[in-house]
Amino acid sequence: MVLYDGDCGFCKWLLAGLLRRDRAVRLRPIALQRPETADLLPELAPAERMASWHLISPTGTRRSGGAAVAPLLRLLPRGRLAAVAFARFPRLTERGYGWIAEHRSQLSRWVPMSFKQHASERVRQRERALEQHVDLG
Repeated sequence: MVLYDGDCGFCKWLLAGLLRRDRAVRLRPIALQRPETADLLPELAPAERMASWHLISPTGTRRSGGAAVAPLLRLLPRGRLAAVAFARFPRLTERGYGWIAEHRSQLSRWVPMSFKQHASERVRQRERALEQHVDLG
């Protein structure tokens, strides 16, 4: 599961890029604003939940912020080499993630609205598809 800020166009744009590469449908996006995130992240206060994105493995292991970059990339086709690079420099990865997270509003201005709208639709499609799959299963 990838828990992301559903109100952040830049966040959804990045997430949509990851979902596009996730042909095996391993990533389940869940907006941090949804009520179930309190159950998924009970050890975090609401402000801490919203401070970064989170990756939760099928076994329940949570990685947040920069620490989630390498494990997430390992799930994607051709992502292992980049994952190795990010894992090799965890403090630099965390600082880079922190800078991006702090400046996501400003960075969002550089992403065209049409790209963010397309990204929102891609994320919604994945969420709907997974909800339907769960309902059927």
